[in-house]
Amino acid sequence: QVQLVESGGGLVQAGGSLRLSCAASGRTFSNYVMGWFRQAPGKEREFVAAISRSGAGTYYTDSVKGRFTCSRDNAKNTVYLQMNSLKPEDTAVYYCAADVGLFTRATMTKSSYDYWGQGTQVTVSS
Repeated sequence: QVQLVESGGGLVQAGGSLRLSCAASGRTFSNYVMGWFRQAPGKEREFVAAISRSGAGTYYTDSVKGRFTCSRDNAKNTVYLQMNSLKPEDTAVYYCAADVGLFTRATMTKSSYDYWGQGTQVTVSS
């Protein structure tokens, strides 16, 4: 199994940027499709972004396209989420997750993921 630890969250003004990191330990990191999800208070956990094992493929939810970039460094066992032009509606706890399955459109559903981190809070003030 793999252990995931997120970092990089915090408080930022609207229009600002943050970079989240998710460090993995345990099994071979490059064996996993990686995803980012978020959960705002009173809402369901929702898909944000995903990246294929090699990093060549990515998916994004429509609301973050053009603002967020997901990347990975397999040598460092880390996946990143660069968040630019942040909006108050981006406020949530952000989770990274690992999926042993294939990189398909199903990767955008939380049920595809096998391992989850504890989350990091992102708060965007207006």
